[in-house]
Amino acid sequence: MRMRPAAPGDLAVVAKLTTRAYAPYTEAFGSPPIPVTEDYAPRIRAGEVWLLEDSGAAIGLLVLEDKAESLEIFSVAILPERQGEGLGRRLLQFAEEQAVQRGRGKLTLYTNAMMVENIELYRRAGFEEYRRRPNPLRAGWTIVDMQKPIAPSTSPI
Repeated sequence: MRMRPAAPGDLAVVAKLTTRAYAPYTEAFGSPPIPVTEDYAPRIRAGEVWLLEDSGAAIGLLVLEDKAESLEIFSVAILPERQGEGLGRRLLQFAEEQAVQRGRGKLTLYTNAMMVENIELYRRAGFEEYRRRPNPLRAGWTIVDMQKPIAPSTSPI
């Protein structure tokens, strides 16, 4: 398996993978979560989208946004048939490595309060909830903001 930045030609793969990964939530919520409706072309051009590949096929993705004091995870998505293999934890570890490389002191993310399994996964990975707030784009939905402090790299440059 390998991680690589998504290229413009990967746009359809990114959209399909995201739609499939979030399909249970789309069904449960009656509306697709924000990552499903996102236009990924600008994010790919900005180098924010990373693909996890197995034997050359995309099985997961990670979207990372550089912020002033943090690296923010916008989306973690794994194909449904590959969920439960620890790939989400692998993507979170990659995000942490990226935060260290970019000199960010913390990882941040936000998720839907109804995604209780995801919140628990993030907690087990060391994230702490620090706020709940109304989703400005979806009336009645609640956003859970989480963060994880990142220790700076101690390896020589």
